[in-house]
Amino acid sequence: MKKILFVASECVPFIKTGGLADVCGALPKEFSKDEWDVRVVLPNYSCIPEYYRSQFEYVTHFYMSAGSYIQNKYVGVLKYELDGITYYFIDNEEYFNCFQPYGNIRYDIEKFCFFDKAVLSILPAINFKPDLIHCHDWETGFIPVYLKNEFSADGFYWGIRTIMTIHNLKFQGVWDIETMRGLTGFSSDLFVPDKLEYQKDANMLKGGLVYADYITTVSDSYANEIQTGEYGEGLDGLLAARHFDMQGIVNGIDYQIYDPATDHKIYTNYDKGSFRQKKSQNKVRLQQELGLAVDKKKYMIGLISRLTDQKGLDLISYMMDYIADDYTQFVIIGTGDMRYENMFRHYAWKYPDRISANICYSDELAHKLYAAADAFLMPSRFEPCGLTQLISFRYGTVPIVRETGGLRDTVTPFNEYENSGEGFSFSNYNADEMLRIINYSKHIFFDRKRQWNQMVDRGMEKDYSWRSSKEKYQNLYNYLLGC
Repeated sequence: MKKILFVASECVPFIKTGGLADVCGALPKEFSKDEWDVRVVLPNYSCIPEYYRSQFEYVTHFYMSAGSYIQNKYVGVLKYELDGITYYFIDNEEYFNCFQPYGNIRYDIEKFCFFDKAVLSILPAINFKPDLIHCHDWETGFIPVYLKNEFSADGFYWGIRTIMTIHNLKFQGVWDIETMRGLTGFSSDLFVPDKLEYQKDANMLKGGLVYADYITTVSDSYANEIQTGEYGEGLDGLLAARHFDMQGIVNGIDYQIYDPATDHKIYTNYDKGSFRQKKSQNKVRLQQELGLAVDKKKYMIGLISRLTDQKGLDLISYMMDYIADDYTQFVIIGTGDMRYENMFRHYAWKYPDRISANICYSDELAHKLYAAADAFLMPSRFEPCGLTQLISFRYGTVPIVRETGGLRDTVTPFNEYENSGEGFSFSNYNADEMLRIINYSKHIFFDRKRQWNQMVDRGMEKDYSWRSSKEKYQNLYNYLLGC
């Protein structure tokens, strides 16, 4: 039995702010229980729903110190089983009593320094020695560093391999070296340019990338892009140096959660054989619910996103008056930067029958929009993988994307002459180019309906379940374990 430990700062169904939680919730369940013992470690946030927290079992507790700033701290270990996976939760009220998992970056760095050391420290106490620890994003970046340094003297930890997965390179956990030494207890020889130092500060993600045995990211294109100055966020030199120990593996989605044939959150269920008749019923009901003009012939574009610069919202801002014409509706769901929240609110006030700005995150409303929309817009400046376009395919909704990262890898642009492809794409980060491709998509939707429906067919046939991605991770795990 091969033992794998996933470590992350969030995981569906317990806590979610982004796609990282979907990956860590779905991927561990995919492995055969006969061959793999996959377990997951998370912080025991107080904002995890009480439904789950009330069922957590106490396992053990002890006290742990890290650097001079983290002395004699309580480490509780709780356990919960769900869908055949064992989840461990590291408990400490000082660090994890919170309304949301992230907030003040200085405080976040401290709590994840504590968390990373605690993850390794609990392993003897829970009697689980993983063959491989799979670390996700900057919050877990110091686990490989601790493993290869402070913990290397303890024979229990010998032979444990590590993978560092980059979900978004923009977030790295950077703070000054003096503070970081006080939080970790790492010796000064680790805070040098070829280890943890980054532009005179210390960098948690860089530590993971230097010390992990292997690096993955969430699409082939993104793995290549981050080795360049444009997308490398200051770490392109390190990533280029490690490119033989790195690959991109596209994320999947949970096909049980996202299935228009069985989804109880949408108004009318449908599948590939019935979307032509039934998908528009979802559109009409959503128009009614959101107060938009009720007309199934309108072209409905959806956008579900964090409202940040990364997502290309400045392009939309330039062109919203042209996108939301008399024949088009635009539905937005998301929260983020105040200027984008207010921008969408303004346009919803200006065009109340065409634009609906839902400045919130509602999973139920998101499902309804996937089922109701004709197209989904993703004009991202960069996009490591993107899940929205994968879910869109599942619901027969056509993605309109910028050709970057995982969007380039998963969306084949429509070619009207060959009648191929299942989405629309544009290459340059340019508002005029985006508008041209949106207008072209409208032309196909209104004037070439048969080709549009065939494009939807092809999208619904694509398989972005975790099955194929799981096989790539399995092969990688076996490679690292010498199997």
